[in-house]
Amino acid sequence: MFDKTEFAYKKADEWSLRPEEFVKRAAFALMASPAVHDKRACNEAFLDFLPVTERECTDERIFVKKAVNWALREVGKRNLDLDAAAIKTSGAIRQTDSRSARWIAADALCELTSEKVQSRLRGAK
Repeated sequence: MFDKTEFAYKKADEWSLRPEEFVKRAAFALMASPAVHDKRACNEAFLDFLPVTERECTDERIFVKKAVNWALREVGKRNLDLDAAAIKTSGAIRQTDSRSARWIAADALCELTSEKVQSRLRGAK
């Protein structure tokens, strides 16, 4: 419900800097949910989330790393341009010296480059 408010995008960025596990998780949920549901949002709103996923990818807490991964995948599945940007971000995350980051990148790349996702995105042009 909170993702439908006018300040959701701002809070997603703010909360991503907070140390509390479930506040940080909420930040990434606020990135993932509008990527799926806000059909009128422009790409720039979601492009701004990608550096945040890269910055927070080393958090080893399970609920945070799963949420970072979720946000990255949902942004990438929105359209071909965001898919390319999310794949590029995933590649950068994969180079990070962190087990959590490598897991996030591997999982995101597996889904974002899958034939199923690519076919859907090409068909949605």
